[in-house]
Amino acid sequence: MSYTQILYPRLRELLDHDAQLVEVLPPGEYQELHLPRAINIPLKTLDAQSAAALDRARAVVVYCWDGL
Repeated sequence: MSYTQILYPRLRELLDHDAQLVEVLPPGEYQELHLPRAINIPLKTLDAQSAAALDRARAVVVYCWDGL
């Protein structure tokens, strides 16, 4: 698995092309802070099983308000 840090213009482009947006904060913080269309997979539960719900054919953008 690899990752790339992106800036807002690239994020907008990815979302316009149906990328999946994943927020990794705990559920309570997700309810308070998540971006529209984001799904919640808390970082502490992020593993192959929880990630199986994601569509492998689409880009995935993972973010956290804490900058992690």
